[in-house]
Amino acid sequence: MKILLSTLALSGIILVVLAAIFPFKRPDTTLNKTVMHYIQEAEKGFNNIPEERKESLKELAQFVQKKTQAGEEAQLIFICTHNSRRSHMGQLWANVAAHHYQIPQVQTYSGGTEATAFNPRAVAALERAGMKIKKISDGENPRYHITFASDVPAQEAFSKKYDDPANPGQGFAAIMTCSQADEACPYVPGAELRLSLPYEDPKEADGTPQEANRYDERSQQIATEMLYCFSQVQPKMQAE
Repeated sequence: MKILLSTLALSGIILVVLAAIFPFKRPDTTLNKTVMHYIQEAEKGFNNIPEERKESLKELAQFVQKKTQAGEEAQLIFICTHNSRRSHMGQLWANVAAHHYQIPQVQTYSGGTEATAFNPRAVAALERAGMKIKKISDGENPRYHITFASDVPAQEAFSKKYDDPANPGQGFAAIMTCSQADEACPYVPGAELRLSLPYEDPKEADGTPQEANRYDERSQQIATEMLYCFSQVQPKMQAE
């Protein structure tokens, strides 16, 4: 009996040590083929990201790193003025990137300084990238379910203010995706990290022949940068 207890105790110690050396990762996610191809193309653009933006993305990666290694959720809120285009793209591509790189305990959200609607042009651009999007309610501010993998629950998207009850109230990272929101919200209550990461507004091309291309460009840029961000988290988690 003493030998058995000693063996069990030793086994427990070994498991604790192994857990410290090899932190928990998400299980492999079965991304749909179109999204996987989109990711592979986007990753080719890492070298085209300006160095100053890489530094901001690394700062966000460090936030995720710290939270996940402490066994806490890394909660990210992407904020723009209307929560209509860029903030939704940031929320959704960050979620894809976290699953692609198997980073655990990441939750992504979005919000605005005011609520409007998830713009249908942005919805269409994400659909062209391979996301499956289903409208689940009508009205001025419809709700959507978005999926990108067979084994990941649908993510709900609709326009809301950044302090909406659907979003976390403290300990989160606030990523400002447009300069207007960045200027309007110099302080975001409850944010542990506030990061300025502005993107050009594809709205400027609305109603022009360049409309679809402009939305696709913005989606690809945001996807590339979110993938780069989470690619900076994974190697550190494996090495420590």
